[in-house]
Amino acid sequence: MNTRARIATLCQAQTYFSTPKENRKHIFALLDLALRQSPDLVCLPETFSTAGVARKSVFEVAEALDGPTLSAAAERARRHHAYIICPLFTRRGEQCFNSAAILDRQGEILGMYDKNHPVTSSPDYAVFEAGTTPGASSPVFDLDFGRIGIQICFDIQFPQGWADLAHQEARMVFWPSAYNGGFPLQAYAWQHHYYVISASAHTRSRMIDPCGTILEESGGLVNLLCRDINLDYAVCHSDFNYSIPDRILQAYPGRVLVRDHSDAGHFLVEPLDPTLTVARLQEEFGFETAAEYIRRHQSAYKRMAAGQEPLPQNARHGERAMYQK
Repeated sequence: MNTRARIATLCQAQTYFSTPKENRKHIFALLDLALRQSPDLVCLPETFSTAGVARKSVFEVAEALDGPTLSAAAERARRHHAYIICPLFTRRGEQCFNSAAILDRQGEILGMYDKNHPVTSSPDYAVFEAGTTPGASSPVFDLDFGRIGIQICFDIQFPQGWADLAHQEARMVFWPSAYNGGFPLQAYAWQHHYYVISASAHTRSRMIDPCGTILEESGGLVNLLCRDINLDYAVCHSDFNYSIPDRILQAYPGRVLVRDHSDAGHFLVEPLDPTLTVARLQEEFGFETAAEYIRRHQSAYKRMAAGQEPLPQNARHGERAMYQK
């Protein structure tokens, strides 16, 4: 499977109008600009079509799945053969949800994430986002370049959803939001070792790598980010692996990205050459991911907590020096 994709994300930059139609016109102009960059996926900001629209209840602005916002986005997804993450308030039956619909390259709904944690809109915590029903799960979605997840805005305050996506092996998490999010997005990226891509209605959208480094961020002049990303990568702990970055760069000059995060005891390996994979590099150079390294410790700790001797483990690094090249 191809694991490389051109990812684009938008920022609404606090440009709000009084009607959904005007908001759609503004954001879809940005979307059309993004689609000119030939992306594989574009993420739009949280409920962009109703941002700034006066309402007493979410039922006044929520749309059916064949409503104008999703229909217009689907036509573009189909025409440009690109995935689009389109957030909006959806009405299904007698309930409304703060949703992010994933449109596939044919413009069909591949999946839907409903915001698990809508923020209160009443001082007694009895109403949420003017009548929004919370979602009940954090699913992952398999696209043709890799596995992704979604969290929305206030979900940032609840770590379990982000951990659930990691346990399901998401490689990239999209975060459409009404605000910028700040440092917690970097913390989630670092903790779970996946890319985090935000699409903010406020002033900054960001692309963050699996070690928590901001790779791209929007500003006042450019409200579109676009970057080629390979979802076949490994975040590794430096223990037993001090020699690995130099050895990879020596063997494959210009063909593998190795990014140093030694302050946190990590480094990232990402093939640039499409003929190379992380699995091949792991086999050739004998290294494991940081997640595997942690799991080996946890396995030993578990036995010791039960009063048992830890079992010897056969790690890829073998007898290699732990703290030196």
